[in-house]
Amino acid sequence: MVIVLVKNCIPYGRQSISDEDVDAVVAVLKSDWLTQGPAVERFENAIADYCGVKYAVAANSATSALHIACLTADLGPGDTLWTSPNTFVASANCGLYCGATVDFVDIDCRSYNMNVYELEKKLEKAYKTGKLPKIVIPVHFAGQPCELEPISQLAKQYGFIVVEDASHAIGASYRGQQVGSCTFSDMTVFSFHPVKIITTGEGGMVLTNKKELYDKLVRFRSHGITRDPQFMHGQSHGPWYYQQIELGFNYRMTDLQAALGVSQMKRLDDFVARRNYLAKRYNELLKDLPIFLPWQYPDSYSAYHLYVVRLKLDEIKKTHQQVFDELRRLGIGVNLHYIPVHTQPYYQQLGFRVGDFPQAEKYYREAISLPMYYGLTEENQDRVIVALHDIL
Repeated sequence: MVIVLVKNCIPYGRQSISDEDVDAVVAVLKSDWLTQGPAVERFENAIADYCGVKYAVAANSATSALHIACLTADLGPGDTLWTSPNTFVASANCGLYCGATVDFVDIDCRSYNMNVYELEKKLEKAYKTGKLPKIVIPVHFAGQPCELEPISQLAKQYGFIVVEDASHAIGASYRGQQVGSCTFSDMTVFSFHPVKIITTGEGGMVLTNKKELYDKLVRFRSHGITRDPQFMHGQSHGPWYYQQIELGFNYRMTDLQAALGVSQMKRLDDFVARRNYLAKRYNELLKDLPIFLPWQYPDSYSAYHLYVVRLKLDEIKKTHQQVFDELRRLGIGVNLHYIPVHTQPYYQQLGFRVGDFPQAEKYYREAISLPMYYGLTEENQDRVIVALHDIL
């Protein structure tokens, strides 16, 4: 079936670029630095200060950031990484890039985040079989923080490393702590893709409080090269000298991207506050429809990267796809986040099967992401709401 979109379609997500953002990028274009330079360091410092974390390492994407986080944790062949099936494939692929095995922990039916009870059960079984994960990557889906404290306690009990995939969650908080503080984790990863809370065009970042991790992250980002004599083999030959001491990558962010990020950071709190306002408005005006509205932990503050509803299909005389298609025809640019990773053909070839993670699969059959972004006007949000009422 071909879906014809009407004019003036409302996207599910969109960046907000101000004149100040444009000026910041133009200033870099007129400067001596275009690639990684002083703007990158300013952006890293701005994120670190905001989150209350010691170190931040910018990368050219969140996928790159996840990869170097895994490399820094010494993930490799013979090791295992666990993450959520309800995420973009990068959360799992980063483990495969390192030659490790990947597995999943099913989601909680209310938050759509990793189910801590299922994680605990799986860890108990893995301990008995000697197959504990080296890394667990909980994903802060839609901007809502995971239950980090109990995950942290399990990490101490079973000895695994926690890397938060907070691609959706800059500006969110958990138990009074900013996501990214690494209070309950070893590292946190952010994404700055255009549909995320703030953008650098493409970009990502790894945060940590551990100096030894920071040093390795910096090297893996840039070919495994160091100019620091303390890490060199033998004596430096002079101020021009560098050594490649690991197999790293060219994952560096440019100053053009970082300048945009520094400028965007000035509006981060406004971006998140607006998204929370729009979410509350959706909640109030959609509460009588046959759908499940997003549920929130009482001790956290969501960044609301996404606003996802689930259809009560047993009460609706339409299929999931019919509702989706009708919204698209009305110019409502809905989307679906996410297709469970383990159902992708590549992961099916690795041995995963439909039925392995039933909560994630049930969620997928019912979920629709509604438009949610800073520039969404109440008038356009009303179009979404009226369309849902008419269809359901």
